[in-house]
Amino acid sequence: MGALALAGAFAVLGTMLRPVAGEAPAQIVTIPRGASVQGIATLLHGAGLIRSPAAFAAAARLRGVGSRLQSGEYALSPAMSTLEILDRLASGQVLLHRLTVPEGYTAAQIAGALAARGLAEREAFLRLARAGGGRFSLPWLEGRDDLEGYLFPDTYLLPRGLPVDQIVARLLARFEERVTPDLRRGEGLSLHEAVIIASMVEREARLAAERPVIAGVITNRLRRGWPLEIDATVLYALGRTSGELTVADLQVDSPYNTYRRTGLPPGPISNPGLAAITAARHPAATPYLFYVLRPDGSHAFSRTFQEHQQAIRRWRP
Repeated sequence: MGALALAGAFAVLGTMLRPVAGEAPAQIVTIPRGASVQGIATLLHGAGLIRSPAAFAAAARLRGVGSRLQSGEYALSPAMSTLEILDRLASGQVLLHRLTVPEGYTAAQIAGALAARGLAEREAFLRLARAGGGRFSLPWLEGRDDLEGYLFPDTYLLPRGLPVDQIVARLLARFEERVTPDLRRGEGLSLHEAVIIASMVEREARLAAERPVIAGVITNRLRRGWPLEIDATVLYALGRTSGELTVADLQVDSPYNTYRRTGLPPGPISNPGLAAITAARHPAATPYLFYVLRPDGSHAFSRTFQEHQQAIRRWRP
């Protein structure tokens, strides 16, 4: 090809690589896993994002990125040049979705939140969260399969289509990052025991200032060998997270029923945040053995059963 012809070809290619529009809002485009360069070019052209599939494919070859275009969900605009779109696909700048996991959420609630945002299939996440701990090489998990308690509550930015094992890995990594080695080791309690107590504190405490006090009540009852009698553990046994408990509910035959069993339940009943874990590690030195919820979300704490009965009559007429 002569110099003039070559220059003409590049001029045409340059024209074909220009943006389709001067100004235009972004639109969401999903690049399928395993799509070829030509397939991606056809998809983008059909969406009105590029001028020419052939020019897109040629530019991908010239820039050496044809094999690096990544699948996923992208926010792309017709005001972007083909080269800008290529760079975005080659670098995997996928659209990120905000997922906030509140403190005290259970694995089932996290699975529901992921599914509601289209970020994971609910049952696939739950299967891994409840029985897949062995797939993650984290010494502090101590070979535990059920990951309830260790899926750290925080705000995450996740791309759509991320495999569930990578989602779980991110939650576990955040636990390792936020729960320092000193908190993981601690004194007196194993990490698992501390997380179990923290999970109950998280579900029981409505006010931040009461977390260490409730942890202190739990510690006091454990030292005396008393049943913990924590409603949240019974709700967990029933597969619920809220609601009033009936007399029949309190008789449910479950190791999580702390009305019928002494000691700690076998595992966490929620995924606690850092403050609850800290409270479990450093409970308040308190004389209290009982508490009852007030209408404003605070608790009335009592030293004796008689005081507790009086508080119940006052706050739960």
